[in-house]
Amino acid sequence: MTDLTPPRTDSSAPSRENAGGEGDARLRRGVGSFGSFAAGFSFVSILTTVFQLFGLGFGFGGAAFFWTWPLVFAGQLLVSLCFAELVARYPISGAIFQWSSRLAGTDFGWFTGWVMVIGQILTVATAAIALQTVLPHIWPGFQIVGGPGASSDPTSATGAQNAVLLGLGVLVITTVINAVGVRLMAIFNSVGVTVEILGVMALIVVLLLNAQRGPEIVLTNTGAAEGPYLPLWLASSLVAAYVLVGLDSAGELSEETRNPRRTTPRTIIRALIASGLGGLLLMLAGILAAPSLTNGSLAHGGLAWVLLNGVGGLGAQVLLLTVAMAIFACTLAVQASGTRMLFSMAREGTLPFSSALSSVSPRTGTPVWSVVVVGAGAAITLAVNWNQQAVFTALASTAVAMLYLAYLGVTLPLLLKRMRRGGLERGVAEDGRPLFSLGRLGVPLTLTAVLYQIGMVVNLLWPRAEIYDLTGGTWWLQWSALLFLGLILLVGSGIHFRTRLRRRGPIVLEPVETSAQPGEIA
Repeated sequence: MTDLTPPRTDSSAPSRENAGGEGDARLRRGVGSFGSFAAGFSFVSILTTVFQLFGLGFGFGGAAFFWTWPLVFAGQLLVSLCFAELVARYPISGAIFQWSSRLAGTDFGWFTGWVMVIGQILTVATAAIALQTVLPHIWPGFQIVGGPGASSDPTSATGAQNAVLLGLGVLVITTVINAVGVRLMAIFNSVGVTVEILGVMALIVVLLLNAQRGPEIVLTNTGAAEGPYLPLWLASSLVAAYVLVGLDSAGELSEETRNPRRTTPRTIIRALIASGLGGLLLMLAGILAAPSLTNGSLAHGGLAWVLLNGVGGLGAQVLLLTVAMAIFACTLAVQASGTRMLFSMAREGTLPFSSALSSVSPRTGTPVWSVVVVGAGAAITLAVNWNQQAVFTALASTAVAMLYLAYLGVTLPLLLKRMRRGGLERGVAEDGRPLFSLGRLGVPLTLTAVLYQIGMVVNLLWPRAEIYDLTGGTWWLQWSALLFLGLILLVGSGIHFRTRLRRRGPIVLEPVETSAQPGEIA
């Protein structure tokens, strides 16, 4: 089919054929339809994120925090529809960077990509430490800091430090797997997703069979913290906001997906819908099955406490094991997604050490140095938070806020393009059918998505001491998300304009290619 982007005319930037010193900068198409779905579902990973933050959300909003889920799901579904349109036209690694650059220009797109890749690195770190919510409950020996008798609560000193140790360990493993090859990563992801889907269904059934109350409880704020309820309810929406991100990750692998213009739009939407419905039922079942909503245990122990005390026995241990497997698959998928973003930006010659970061190993078919940098960045993030008891809440809120900002860097220019030029280009997919399109609904749906994203960014970056500063008196911790964002933009400005000066001109993007290259897996 006809390419939808102009050819590169800037000879100073590394091309896909010569960007890397070893081999070339072409990825291999080894991901099928289920592998693409698995990438999106694993990034969202409702078992990982619901288990990680369920207690936090309930501790703020009580039983009625359940209603934050359908609100966030509806907003993210609108975003996913926009992304499905874009990935059909631009199926290329570094999706957020590439889409934003093509919609709003490469300078704006660079900063969108920069915020996204930093957010992804933070998300890798946040996903890795989620093991703390599960492993010590499976076997006390996993509580390394302080020993088996020490507190494993992630907000305690020993729990937070142990979370960092477990997170560093899993990062070593996921970095090796991602470096070995996309096919191995896809196999692990597919197995992990299969286990997670079965685990979610089993959990919902088991929890509902052990229900202690009726569903009308979610119409009350039973168990909520003291204070005005609306701010508490908005704070509790962090759980749903953090869970339902990553819908772009199938797009990050589209350059390695077979028939991406046809396959990837479907998998983006299917992964979000499956995650949204599964998570909705899991949250409801957890609230209904909790032995108590008022003694504080649910806020501190989350769903793991519900399983161990409301269900108990070997069955609870097996279900927790499926959660641990889902957390591993999630960390693997998020790292793969961040790696492709870094690789894509480097391939256009927009980062320091672009030649190394954009090189693809001829043996493994993966951008090894980009894999290592993302893994190392996540590890450093954990290391500097060794003594931070708010590592769970602060990292999660900052990471998801940056992802929402990056998403806004795509949907906002998309809205402007729809209003000014009448929409996106038409075309056909690999099977000859028209590309996915929202048609006349494009403007109102995209406008609603943009308004939702702006509201969520403000909500997530709001300097709440309960999220960012558990010490209760450290001002820079309370404002750490905004301070971190400002620092990232400042550092990014220096990198971008220095690189642009060396290039002696703006970035000129490569054309989108979807046909298999020699040596690729068809």
